[in-house]
Amino acid sequence: MTIHCHSQPNLKIPRANGFSFIELMVAVVIMGLLTSVVVLNVLPSQNRAMVEKARSDVALLSQAIEMYRMETLRYPAMEDGLDVLTRAPAGDTFRQEGFVKSLPKDPWNNPYQYLVPGEFGPYDVFSFGADGRLGGTGLDADIGNWLDE
Repeated sequence: MTIHCHSQPNLKIPRANGFSFIELMVAVVIMGLLTSVVVLNVLPSQNRAMVEKARSDVALLSQAIEMYRMETLRYPAMEDGLDVLTRAPAGDTFRQEGFVKSLPKDPWNNPYQYLVPGEFGPYDVFSFGADGRLGGTGLDADIGNWLDE
């Protein structure tokens, strides 16, 4: 009599498709590290861009004030403020429109300030900076037309 031995082929236990908990945790940690690197590099750039926008607006407003002075032979009065730049000057002038279309707000959504006579020149145009208050350092420092001199 012959004995036949039928051996079972190596049956592999089917593995569920997907990732293990460890693999998922490694992926989450890597994404967290990448996010922190991006945030640390982007936020300072955004702050610099806001300061540059304020400087650009101050330069634009200063230029409009000088054009107003050339047209009217005086600087805008304190009581008129910067709003006078959005209208054509009264009287017999060549200008049919204002010196700026509209007054911008600073990057922190505050109005630009105007003093005549100014502390640093015939007039001062400035933003209070990120804190919205006079003075400050760093991002909170005032940004004005006297800084370009």
